[in-house]
Amino acid sequence: MLMADKVLRWERAWFPPAIMGVVSLVFLTIYYLDPSVLSGVSCFVMFLCLADYLVPILAPRIFGSNKWTTEQQQRFHEICSNLVKTRRRAVGWWKRLFTLKEEKPKMYFMTMIVSLAAVAWVGQQVHNLLLTYLIVTFLLLLPGLNQHGIISKYIGMAKREINKLLKQKEKKNE
Repeated sequence: MLMADKVLRWERAWFPPAIMGVVSLVFLTIYYLDPSVLSGVSCFVMFLCLADYLVPILAPRIFGSNKWTTEQQQRFHEICSNLVKTRRRAVGWWKRLFTLKEEKPKMYFMTMIVSLAAVAWVGQQVHNLLLTYLIVTFLLLLPGLNQHGIISKYIGMAKREINKLLKQKEKKNE
């Protein structure tokens, strides 16, 4: 888990291209083989079973059986607390959605219809495998983008641009 965290947070410069390469290789293989849904799910579960069997055997040989340090324990605790925070955020958004449904049902209905129609349109325009590839790649790169401040940088730029547009609109209205 600590090694996966290091890779996802881009502790080395070659980790983002490695993530992209592995994800691209997996998706190119899926594209080339073009398995049915049942075959794809079966192969995925077989891979999980194989990993479940081999990881406990190979991990001590690959990573060494060194002692667990307090630094590693602290990092493991941080990872676990970040996962809990992420889960709480998701549950919070889910609760907000149902609060909106109870308090403002028309707003909820319109928001859901427009959002789901937009998602359906994107799903119709973009091939499923390409869409899945883009989503998986984004989700795997997201921790590194967050760690290096790239997301906050672009969100800040977007906020500044929106504020400029709002100020220009206020000046026109005066």
